[in-house]
Amino acid sequence: MAIIQERKSADGKIKYRALVRLKGFPPQSATFERKTDAKKWAQDTESAIRDGRYFKTAEAKKHTVSELIERYSTKVLPQKTKNIQSQKNHLQWWNKRIGHYLLSDVSTALISQCRDELLDGVIAGDKKRSPSTVNRYMTTMAYVMNIALKEWEWIEINPFSRIKKQREPRGRVRFLDDDERERLLEACKVSDNKFLYPIVVLAISTGMRQGEILSLKWKDIDLERSQLVLHETKNNERRVVPIVGFAYKVIKDLSKVRKIDSQLVFPGPSPEKPIHIRHAWDAAINKAGIHDFRFHDLRHTTASYLAMNGATLAEIAEVLGHKTLQMVKRYAHLSEAHTSSIVERMNNKIFH
Repeated sequence: MAIIQERKSADGKIKYRALVRLKGFPPQSATFERKTDAKKWAQDTESAIRDGRYFKTAEAKKHTVSELIERYSTKVLPQKTKNIQSQKNHLQWWNKRIGHYLLSDVSTALISQCRDELLDGVIAGDKKRSPSTVNRYMTTMAYVMNIALKEWEWIEINPFSRIKKQREPRGRVRFLDDDERERLLEACKVSDNKFLYPIVVLAISTGMRQGEILSLKWKDIDLERSQLVLHETKNNERRVVPIVGFAYKVIKDLSKVRKIDSQLVFPGPSPEKPIHIRHAWDAAINKAGIHDFRFHDLRHTTASYLAMNGATLAEIAEVLGHKTLQMVKRYAHLSEAHTSSIVERMNNKIFH
């Protein structure tokens, strides 16, 4: 129930304190100069408490975006294993832009304005952020807001929920032709980095990411079964990768000269840390005369070779460790001949 108490201040002015007490809820109070305002607040507050709306709104008025980012950065972010630095960079931008706002004042319109600023903002080299990069900034803060909504109950609605993602360009497909592949492998063979050649062979053979290869440990490789197990992947699912053909020979030869003081397959000068290949990779690419090619494009190379050799999109997704077919649709045009043969076989069977 609500109680309105009349109080006289030291200067003789009359003020009205509204007190709302409902069983099972902490008491709420506020002071007003007019009795009518006190009554209205008491009625609205009591109604909101009964409907379960009051305390969420109250929490949103108690905390700023900066406090939310601070709590997330302290309690949640340290538990993450990936993209920590990029999240920190994103959150630093959001903190600078809207950190002083109360959570109750963060609207969809405000977020939309921030998105436009991200798109129009100029970064290093007088370049603008790509739609993909802007989406990453938005995704990071949207996730933080979801934590505030679902776990901490600091907000009632996530203002990011109505914001559409920017349309991103179709994924790039750059893969090595036969001549480029031979030149690159030859350059890797003569590299000062003795691990570069087996790393590149493994990348082309399996489609593994650079981080997955460099973090490999000998205990994860089963030469008897011709496979290895990836425990830490981008989608957080364990993945079994076959090692066959020439890649198997390369890994088996490497196992005969492995360092006994390191668990890593490709250790660096410090046994507990993997080798750095950036400079060796750049040198090999230059020596081979290959242009516009990154290490991650070896993964595209694997997928493209699979497509051209008749693999379905589902099979390519399984090899690369994608949960859906969306990421491998970029290789569909390379498997058109295979698709055509499937349709032809079906037609020959039913129209004989």
